[in-house]
Amino acid sequence: MNLRTPAMTIVTLGLAACTAVGPNYKAPDIALTASYVEGGAAPIGDVSQQLWWTDYQDKTLNALVDRGLAQNLDIRTAIERITEAQASLRTTGLSSQVGGSLSGSLKRSGSTGVDYTQSTSATFNPSIILDLFGGEQRTREQALAQLEAAQLDVGVARLAFLSALISNYIDARYYQEALAITRQNLSSRGETLDLVKRQRSAGTVSDLDVARAQAVYDETRANVPSLEANFLATVYALATLLAEPAQPLIASLQRGAPQPRARGNSGVGIPADLLRNRPDVRSSERDLAAAVAAIGVAEAQLFPALSLSGTVTSAATRSWNFGPAISIPVLNQPVLRGNRDQAISRARQAELAWRASVLGAVEDVQSAQTAYSRSAATVSATRAALTSYERVVELSRATYEGGTTTLLDLLDSERSRGSAQLSLAQSVRDQANDWGTLQIASGRGWNYQR
Repeated sequence: MNLRTPAMTIVTLGLAACTAVGPNYKAPDIALTASYVEGGAAPIGDVSQQLWWTDYQDKTLNALVDRGLAQNLDIRTAIERITEAQASLRTTGLSSQVGGSLSGSLKRSGSTGVDYTQSTSATFNPSIILDLFGGEQRTREQALAQLEAAQLDVGVARLAFLSALISNYIDARYYQEALAITRQNLSSRGETLDLVKRQRSAGTVSDLDVARAQAVYDETRANVPSLEANFLATVYALATLLAEPAQPLIASLQRGAPQPRARGNSGVGIPADLLRNRPDVRSSERDLAAAVAAIGVAEAQLFPALSLSGTVTSAATRSWNFGPAISIPVLNQPVLRGNRDQAISRARQAELAWRASVLGAVEDVQSAQTAYSRSAATVSATRAALTSYERVVELSRATYEGGTTTLLDLLDSERSRGSAQLSLAQSVRDQANDWGTLQIASGRGWNYQR
């Protein structure tokens, strides 16, 4: 009997009948408004490679970003997940359908006074699984979507790193500015204390006035240790993000620099831009594609599986066998259908997660846009308040020395000026952070690579 013809017929029919079961993936649609609540009606295109942090015009910050993008452990972990996903993809398709092994043996046997005998054998066991219903095709689609999601997750990790590093750097420079302001106020209040002591020596003020001036001086000095601790805490956070020891970084940053200020573009485009520019949204869409492909993988398990296998043995005599085998799931249909239904539900959940990620991205942009616009107004108002308080202190000191105002008035005006100075530094910090948050929310810079 000639087995070759029926075997080739089975292969031909199997390949011809290979149709992938389950739904074909189609990217979902979502209704988005034409613009954000507080403006932005022109598309901004692809902003994934914009080096927006350079608009702070801070060379130290730029160097830290470059080092961190290469060294940050979260980014490196995300990159390693790409390698894992690539390896997983290589196990799909034809690689998973074709199998077989080659084995061989050499044996010698004998006994006393008898020459030994030797026997050899070799066996080859090839096999192929015919993907009649596209289960392997769907498995490959799933693995490919997971690889693409892993690649986008690197962008998510980069944005998270940029957000954390730039925020901590801005905070570090704020605490340095706050320390400088506090030490300047300490010096001013020391001068006031010396003035009051001289007036007490002249008999024009009481010990109560000296005690009040001393209390304000001590109160100001007490703020220094906490500001120093906060500065060091932000540098420790930077060191962790950079995967570097903290001490050299402390020495570098202690040389000081002005507070970073928002100077760049605050355009946010339109909500539809987020579908392209936000890596978390795009990764979520790839997760949905993988979940849809998984439905086909589960559904293919409901149908018969056909495989071809054979054995060729070369020993004292040569032998071979070859033929198809079919496996029909009968008694486990309820389990297989349950698996398929679970896959359908997971795909629905993945679509809901994608929709939530889009809406969350829109919220991120609108919240950041609102915060940035308000923080700019706060900086302007706080700067005006500081100018007024500086004039009040100047007049209060002059009138106190002339004896026409009280020490309490002078101390109160100095305290108000100090508070205004710290408020201005804080509002500058908030504005710089809000601008950076807006860039992150818009999806800028996630595809930049050193």
